[in-house]
Amino acid sequence: MSYSFQGDLTLGHILSAAGIAHSDALVIRHTYNSDGLASEADLTDEKILAYTRRQSHRNKIGARPPKLWLSFIAEGGLRSRFLTAHENHGVLETETTSDHRYFDLRRSEALESLRSRLTIEWSRDPVNWAKRGELAEKFGVLEIADPKIKPFPGFDSVLIDSPTLGLVIEDAQFRDWRTALSAVQGVYLIVDRDTGRQYVGKADGRERILGRWREYWKSGHSGNVGLRDAYASESVAPDRFQFSLLRVFGPEVPADQVNAAESHFKSALLSRPFGFNRN
Repeated sequence: MSYSFQGDLTLGHILSAAGIAHSDALVIRHTYNSDGLASEADLTDEKILAYTRRQSHRNKIGARPPKLWLSFIAEGGLRSRFLTAHENHGVLETETTSDHRYFDLRRSEALESLRSRLTIEWSRDPVNWAKRGELAEKFGVLEIADPKIKPFPGFDSVLIDSPTLGLVIEDAQFRDWRTALSAVQGVYLIVDRDTGRQYVGKADGRERILGRWREYWKSGHSGNVGLRDAYASESVAPDRFQFSLLRVFGPEVPADQVNAAESHFKSALLSRPFGFNRN
């Protein structure tokens, strides 16, 4: 399902709702061409960044473009679909050539939930492919599509980092994940990707996996002593964690079986002497 608007919802309304000052935004309309983004297959974060950061001298972005760049892709006529946002940290003089400036662009979370979902109508001068926010604010919103649903990969294939865990907990596209993870209890593994230190934990029939992982998303440590102490000493950062499942059980399985499995994996993975487990 998608939502079409016949009223006066504009890009300016979207920017204001996101707390983005219109004067801070540069809105760019890419088109497919052999010199950059040749097809939809090229619409990866890496290729969009590489193409967007390379700009000709004295082109339409101006001598001092704003801080936030919003990239769209043309979809026929004046329709333009939002791709991604970048923060502009200025020209990299060491990379500048006689033909091009290369900007230090870094991925931004601005309008992240609207990536590939927001479609606007460009003004009737598409040759002007870059517009300051004060002009682009008038562009009408044509559509905000429902997010694409991320299929649940199966319990044996769950492997996510901390930012993705946040999406699993609250984003609509991960609703199938929430259904699956709320249906089982079991034993899970948390790994600090920088050090390899591990934590083995369990979710019982009361919390299920989803309920337990929601607590990690809220607090970072969910009350676990080893993780909590590591945070207090600043030896770990929550965004370095990776989550996976070691074994799952149906909701009717007795707690002593779940406890036995947790103890087994703590011993097998040596998470007590070398990881975050304290018992």
